[in-house]
Amino acid sequence: GEWCRCRSLSITPPALLRSHGSRPRPHSSQGLFDLLKRDWRHLRDVVFVIQSQRNSFHVRQAEKLRKDLLLQTQYKMSLKLLIMQNVFFSFSLSSQFGNNSSWIMFLEEDTRVKLQKLHEVLKTFDRRKEWFLGKPLHDEESTIIHHYAFSENPAAFQYPDFSAGWALSIPLVNRLTSKIEEEPLKSDFTIDLKHEVALYIWEDGKGPRLTGVPELCTIPEHNPRAQYCATTVSSQSPLCGQPVKSDNIFIAVKTCKKFHSDRVLVVKKTWGKQASLLEYYSDYADPSIPTINLGVPNTERGHCGKTFAILRRFLSSHVPNTDWLLIVDDDTLISLPRLQALLSCYDFSEPVCLGERYGYGLGQGGYSYITGGGGMVFSREAVVQLLASGCKCYSNDAPDDMVLGMCLNALRVPVTHSPLFHQARPEDYAKEFLAHQTPISFHKHWNIDPIAVFNKWLKNDKHTEGLQKSTKDEL
Repeated sequence: GEWCRCRSLSITPPALLRSHGSRPRPHSSQGLFDLLKRDWRHLRDVVFVIQSQRNSFHVRQAEKLRKDLLLQTQYKMSLKLLIMQNVFFSFSLSSQFGNNSSWIMFLEEDTRVKLQKLHEVLKTFDRRKEWFLGKPLHDEESTIIHHYAFSENPAAFQYPDFSAGWALSIPLVNRLTSKIEEEPLKSDFTIDLKHEVALYIWEDGKGPRLTGVPELCTIPEHNPRAQYCATTVSSQSPLCGQPVKSDNIFIAVKTCKKFHSDRVLVVKKTWGKQASLLEYYSDYADPSIPTINLGVPNTERGHCGKTFAILRRFLSSHVPNTDWLLIVDDDTLISLPRLQALLSCYDFSEPVCLGERYGYGLGQGGYSYITGGGGMVFSREAVVQLLASGCKCYSNDAPDDMVLGMCLNALRVPVTHSPLFHQARPEDYAKEFLAHQTPISFHKHWNIDPIAVFNKWLKNDKHTEGLQKSTKDEL
């Protein structure tokens, strides 16, 4: 149930290293050398934290970013490797690494950094004050994923786009560290971490709001406008070789009789056409669809009994032997070609559980889980370990995704997050957040035309051009 693997990188600047063993070149003035030395000292004051995960693909991605930072300095950085359940706990650990630093800079695996440009940006802020820096996002309307916060004026509250990187000054980090030690986190659920981090820092007006920094960007690194940016995002869509074949993914759709005529029809008209191996599981066997009755009564919520019946069926001789299992709701909208490309980055021989990750009770030693509506992806090995562990539902209507999260936590199998899966509708997310994504899924038909949403966001069009790149462009 670990939330992230974080690598703390404190830079040793080349200018300072040269000053100990060599003199400035004859044509360089001492004043210019002193200026360079002072500039690099400022950059040394930044501790970088790469937010990553335990899965082998994500470890490799974090290592690539670390090496990129090393190349820019030309000298080794001191490296400390941390594994934490929640970004909040990185505040205290980062502050320990930053005893002689001024800034903690948080990066995602896909964030690209221009160190010199970042230095130019950070030196414009008084590091003795409390600063919370990032690329601002805001909600267009109040949304369920943010617990309908700021419903009267959703745009009034800004939170950082983690992909662009975000920074905290050490005075703020030190205060947050004390706050966390004195007041354990109160929220039961962790749904959208970037929004919850901003709320925690703001503290109902007692702390600083996010300060927007235009140079922290989410445009692709090769975009001409990126010359003005200190950070960019990797321009490539996740692809690590040949996409997984469609007949190597078994798809289970959870439904019930009352939705056979509408939700199931939407699946058939949209993404169901992309599937090679798909079964509908219902409380009623309807041969016209067809649906399969697994002998589990329908429940109004939870569906744990049905999900575990699907897991058992996946390992049985009743369905083809495949490396991957995808479990979705009947109102999930998904792009299977994009999922096939993403799965090329994961090793099916490892226990992989992939989707949009939520957390429960993380401040009190809780666990992470893949939220069901956006789609839950399991490698065969993960299903084998889950069922062999004796994990089971405490009732048929228990929340299946949370029960699975508890079981995976007990097995110490990591829950792997991908921001490309979405538990809610496109309008529930900030426009600028979705603008640099190639989304894989959305969820819910409420107040939308689901076929129109699929055609706009998930159909094979310009969004998937990057998935067909040759191997030289792959991750």
